[in-house]
Amino acid sequence: MARDGGSHSGGPRPGGARPEALVHPLEPVFDARSRVLMLGSFPSPKSREVGFYYGNPQNRFWRVLAALWHERVPAGATTEELNAARRDLCLRHRIALWDVLASCTIVGASDASITDARPNDLSRITSVAPIRAVFCTGGAAGRYYKRFQEAQTGIAAQVLPSTSPANARWRLDDLVRAWQPVRDAAED
Repeated sequence: MARDGGSHSGGPRPGGARPEALVHPLEPVFDARSRVLMLGSFPSPKSREVGFYYGNPQNRFWRVLAALWHERVPAGATTEELNAARRDLCLRHRIALWDVLASCTIVGASDASITDARPNDLSRITSVAPIRAVFCTGGAAGRYYKRFQEAQTGIAAQVLPSTSPANARWRLDDLVRAWQPVRDAAED
């Protein structure tokens, strides 16, 4: 199976999961004040379900981001309120949030299963916001950014350790320390 846009067998994978050809359903989060662009690879099934980035409650993305600014983790009584609080956290700290891929074939949330990858057009953000730094939230996002978008933006990305529950070897405090450059770049 090719990870770089090649084809796949289309058959079921271990555990019965099947590859799905998907188009990215979420709008990017940014405004004219955004300085930092944070990129994941592609929304997980849970993120697609709740309509916002890093929607799996076990993913530590929002805990890490809040800890960088010594804030409470965004919360809300409804999905809409929660998503609005998360969007607000990003925009208050001049963070743009999107994913590298506009479409792909993927099994569940497994970045390792991605085939048929097609990039998002980051000029939607970079033509409006003075992006000074790019951070990728894991190795797959970093690889796809380097392949598809680094030449377009002219900004090399720093690849951060993933906040995914699959990256359990990283404790929350270690993630916060590793992600400190995000705050530094946003406040520079």
